[in-house]
Amino acid sequence: MVNLTLRFVACCRAADLRISTAEVLDCVSQLDLIQPLDEEEFKLVLRSNFAKSRREQSRFDQMYHLFFHEMQKDLSKVTHDPDSEQARSVIDMLRTEESDDALGKALTDFMDGDPMAFVEEVHRIHTQEEQEARALRSNMSQLASRLQVMLRINRMKNKVLNFQGGNHAVIDKDNARRIADSLNEKLDNALDLLNNEPQPDNYSLREIKHHDVKYNTIGEIPFASLSQEEIEEVRDVIWKLVKKLEEIATLRFSVSNRGVIDIKKTLRRSGKYLGVPMEIIFKDRPLRKGKIVALCDVSGSVWSTARFMLNILYSLQECFSKIKSYIFVSDLAEVTDFFRDNDVNEAIEKIMNDAPVNYYVPTDYGMAFQHFRNRHMQELDKKTTLLIIGDARSNHMNPQDLILKSMRERCKRVIWLNPEQEKFWGSGDSEMRTYKSHCHEVRPCGNLNQLIDFIEDLII
Repeated sequence: MVNLTLRFVACCRAADLRISTAEVLDCVSQLDLIQPLDEEEFKLVLRSNFAKSRREQSRFDQMYHLFFHEMQKDLSKVTHDPDSEQARSVIDMLRTEESDDALGKALTDFMDGDPMAFVEEVHRIHTQEEQEARALRSNMSQLASRLQVMLRINRMKNKVLNFQGGNHAVIDKDNARRIADSLNEKLDNALDLLNNEPQPDNYSLREIKHHDVKYNTIGEIPFASLSQEEIEEVRDVIWKLVKKLEEIATLRFSVSNRGVIDIKKTLRRSGKYLGVPMEIIFKDRPLRKGKIVALCDVSGSVWSTARFMLNILYSLQECFSKIKSYIFVSDLAEVTDFFRDNDVNEAIEKIMNDAPVNYYVPTDYGMAFQHFRNRHMQELDKKTTLLIIGDARSNHMNPQDLILKSMRERCKRVIWLNPEQEKFWGSGDSEMRTYKSHCHEVRPCGNLNQLIDFIEDLII
């Protein structure tokens, strides 16, 4: 049982489940307290030790079902399979033919009940870094790797079918058919593992569907449809909002500094009053200001939302310890210095003219996330709010959602503002349904009322 558990742990680690040695030791010691042949108890012990959050449970369930059921290592199956030795001889024959190829060896090991090498290959494909093409706009290297594995699985199935239809003196036709069906079922399981990536359970996701109507006319017009006069009116509203929020934040912080009595200093000060605490000393707590990292899609109508969002954020800099801003279409560029060296509105105009971003390429969120991971991942910490402004329309490119998952793990929270109406999320080339599983909060933000609601939630 211990060796079986260790093999399962190795398989989980190959699928990027983080399991420590201490957790393995705890699990093994707890197996003595249960009846291991009771699968419900056995699975519960493994799950409570190895799936440390609800977001990891879907991955754990997938690996458990693969290892203990699809690989026919289910603890309830203790009977001997009469065809196992004959099936193993077929696998050995296939292994000899595929001995010079790592993928072929991984598939034959998978058919033989050892999924670890194939699980590692699937994880490598799912996390594969895309190569940005310069001449022809495409970043489908992950898709090419996936197709290569699918073709190899089909080729392996053909070899199994040739075995079934061949002339084997020691195996009758019924046994050959059963063995071929069993091996083909395992190859189908390998194909499902490649194509069906389980989504994490994002039970804590906050979805904002409604907003207060503070301005009946100008507040409900989409940013992309504003005329020049309406843009000036929106800027006036934003300026008044900024002043109001700065006053609220300043008052809140000043009151919070008077909230907790400093017992040591109060008692020390009471010495000159014969021990009577005549002067009450309060703790002077430093302001806890959040850090903002903003990723803004600057393609088309999305930029009309991003420019107002950046305008407000940089007008409220005193409410945050640091603000870092990045814009992207496919390439990613930091624009923090534009706001540091210029007035907000002037900075926005310079970004459109001078920022090192090609505005004429198709939008590619996956490539932008990849650039952020390679160049700026150190900007994220547990005090950071990652703010993403965009419609998640990536022109059917690789969404690279696992990079967003790793970004979520490093920061305090991930908030996605989408200028599109929610009914369009997931339609066409939108990857919003994929990305929202890695966010703490998603909300539509395409007009002034929705933007004011969000800013008030963020500050107040």
